[in-house]
Amino acid sequence: MLHFLKQAHTERRRVIAVLLDPEKFDPFVASVEDLLPVNQTDVIILVGGSTRDQLPMSTWLCQLKTQTTCPIFLFPGDVSQLSDQADALLFLQLLSGDNPEYLIGQHEKAVPILEKMDIEIIPTAYLLIDGGTVTSVEQLTITKPLDQHNIDLISRRAKAAEWLGHQLVYLEAGSGAMKAVSPEIVQQVANRCSIPILVGGGIRSVAVMEQLWEAGATVVVLGTILEQQPDFFSTVNGTKTCLQ
Repeated sequence: MLHFLKQAHTERRRVIAVLLDPEKFDPFVASVEDLLPVNQTDVIILVGGSTRDQLPMSTWLCQLKTQTTCPIFLFPGDVSQLSDQADALLFLQLLSGDNPEYLIGQHEKAVPILEKMDIEIIPTAYLLIDGGTVTSVEQLTITKPLDQHNIDLISRRAKAAEWLGHQLVYLEAGSGAMKAVSPEIVQQVANRCSIPILVGGGIRSVAVMEQLWEAGATVVVLGTILEQQPDFFSTVNGTKTCLQ
């Protein structure tokens, strides 16, 4: 799966990631196909977010896999969301804050679980960027997001993450953010880094998606908008020109 993202990055292909929260999407009731664009060549599914106590993650994923052939990546909030029923795991390290639990604590807890699993593990630098509201990530990790105006700091941190061995960098404004990560941030990170960039949070229109891809993002992540507007992609040629 990392090879797929690296190839897309090299070829400047535009990848869409559909983010599913197991607490909000039930594959036993709804079909993920209803949320996806018509052309699914460069579409991936991210699974994670809030915890789900009612149903084991593996059971949830097995049902999801009956509905789609899109690659499925785990985007876990903690070790309770690990499963080898996905194609790959974004092994996230929150580098925008200094909470040791999310710098290394959750990772070492995951080791004995992941050692028993057959799943591709992708080291991913996770940078929380201020999206204009307090997000669940900020509340969960008890860390502050990076200021969108401090573009140089954000890009330096992303470059340091690459030098530390991370294979992806995820710029995240947070679920339900009032504003997305700016194209200027994405562009400077892309200029400094040679690894694929994922951007999520606060993306509500195809126009913003286009701006982020043009700036250098490989993957644009959509979550809340698909919860609010499940038919976001269901128009001519599989896309809408604008959300508004």
